[in-house]
Amino acid sequence: MLPYVYRVTKYDPADRNEHGHYTGTEDVYGDHGPMEAAYLTVVAAFAEEADITCLAIREPAIAGQVNFGIEAPIDGHGLADLFPPNLTGYHDGARIPVATGLDLVRAMLRDNGAWCRLEAEDRFFVHVGYDQYIYVGSAVPCPHAVVFTHAKGLFAEPIVRSPYDPELDQDATDRRSADAAFWAELGTLAAERGAVILEEGYLHNASRWHRITPHDLAAVRARLAPRARLLVWPDLSANVQAVVASLPAEGLSEVVWQELDGHITSRCVDETDYPALPALLAEARGAMALSAYEDDRHPLLTAVLPDPDGILRARWAP
Repeated sequence: MLPYVYRVTKYDPADRNEHGHYTGTEDVYGDHGPMEAAYLTVVAAFAEEADITCLAIREPAIAGQVNFGIEAPIDGHGLADLFPPNLTGYHDGARIPVATGLDLVRAMLRDNGAWCRLEAEDRFFVHVGYDQYIYVGSAVPCPHAVVFTHAKGLFAEPIVRSPYDPELDQDATDRRSADAAFWAELGTLAAERGAVILEEGYLHNASRWHRITPHDLAAVRARLAPRARLLVWPDLSANVQAVVASLPAEGLSEVVWQELDGHITSRCVDETDYPALPALLAEARGAMALSAYEDDRHPLLTAVLPDPDGILRARWAP
């Protein structure tokens, strides 16, 4: 936890009640204009005073089934002009210049769909919350940036810690590193079963799916995204109709299927989507149904990719 943390907002602290809740007249919407520009120049000022020139993307996400933001996500999640369409470069641990970090802050302020923590390890962070709240942390005091913030019509309030401090996340100490032992176990499973399905969670709310056999394990492993979360599932069933019939009467499920060209994809569905599934899966080579609720998902194996030096730095649980 860094010693200097500031809550940067457009909300006057004088308009907060005894519980710290804002009671003034400012609304929670961003203006996509002068106020937003002020936020970005203030974040840049804090980074400059802390002598930060690049940032690391941590715990990156895109919009999922449920959105809690004020504005609706957009196509591309606000990342279209920053990363390629397949989002190469948008992954946990990716290092970016401050200018790109400011573009990500803008996308988060607008609820475009992307979210991540931005950090310089043990030196600096930027966290974007709901309703135009930004939290900036620094290893050094930033008095000039604070003055600059107020001059821009915003407020920089010293606080103890960001509510998005990763230390407040659910404990993930039981994470397994995808080390040599993991890959050996996965290879054994694939050999025993003929094939298994590997779910590559390369972002929060985004996965790629791979059918693993003993012959292509190394090739799939070589193209996984850095620090991805890995979940191993049984092979797809060739009885697609039976998979559809097994779906619960109500609730959210994830249907995973392999298309004729071999590509594996998935879609979250509920009972309102069931009538369309036979046509959607008419040419599927295989399928499976998984619960969309984490407590009801039971993969065969789980692990998180370590960095090339073998150290597991990703903080998320598989």
